[in-house]
Amino acid sequence: MDVATTIAECRRLRAELPAPVGFVPTMGYLHEGHLSLVREARARAASVVASIFVNPSQFAPSEDLAAYPRDLDRDLELLEAEGVDLVFHPTVGEMYPEGFDTWVAVEELTKRLEGESRPTHFRGVATVVAKLFQIVSPQIAVFGQKDAQQALVIRRLIEDLAFDVELVVAPTVREADGLAMSSRNTYLSADERRAATILRRSVVLAEERYAEGERSAAAIRLAMQKLIASEPLVEPLYVSIADVGTLEELESIEGKGLVSLAARVGKARLIDNTVLPPGEGLT
Repeated sequence: MDVATTIAECRRLRAELPAPVGFVPTMGYLHEGHLSLVREARARAASVVASIFVNPSQFAPSEDLAAYPRDLDRDLELLEAEGVDLVFHPTVGEMYPEGFDTWVAVEELTKRLEGESRPTHFRGVATVVAKLFQIVSPQIAVFGQKDAQQALVIRRLIEDLAFDVELVVAPTVREADGLAMSSRNTYLSADERRAATILRRSVVLAEERYAEGERSAAAIRLAMQKLIASEPLVEPLYVSIADVGTLEELESIEGKGLVSLAARVGKARLIDNTVLPPGEGLT
């Protein structure tokens, strides 16, 4: 497995890889969720490239950039064990050199949900992903459904800027207790970890209400909100049932709807989601 730290080196090594090339961008501190994306890429592509880059432009000043967990040696061992061919691990200065002044903004999809409280977040995501696509030139890019809005933003980015990349959205990987895997789970105390499972239970509740015949988005939202409110260690930030194309809130679930929520548990900001009807893919 090769490791590149500069754009020029990454492009040189990438040019030697057999096509198609699958790409998995990460911020490191890898867990089974990340590795499942690597395996998805490996199953679909002749070569696999992964990136490890904690992207400062997607963190607000009040967020946890400095505290974000990092363990490069362990990450590289895990990626090599999964058969990754090339890892791109640039410095901040390599990706954002002095004078950097070009940004990519996906406008409408980023005004809601995560974007409402984190207005600069998706500009950072879209910019770094666009730049990584230019550097790696993948045929396939694999993202996780756990970050559902991010995946929809990347889909719009690919369509609008005509990137020749197939987007694959892989299912959320969960801990044994149902909590969606996240690098930020390490911030949770034992009590907070137990409390955080209510996010998954509220998502399952939405699926159950839908299976029972409920189609009122307001009724399902209310049921989810009541369940979350029963856990005092969890501070809900939003509960949404939205159109998967526009992320506009639904009144009635007639087609496909994205159920998503965010909550603060201790120091961690956690998200979860599902798609209704159950079993439907995000894209």
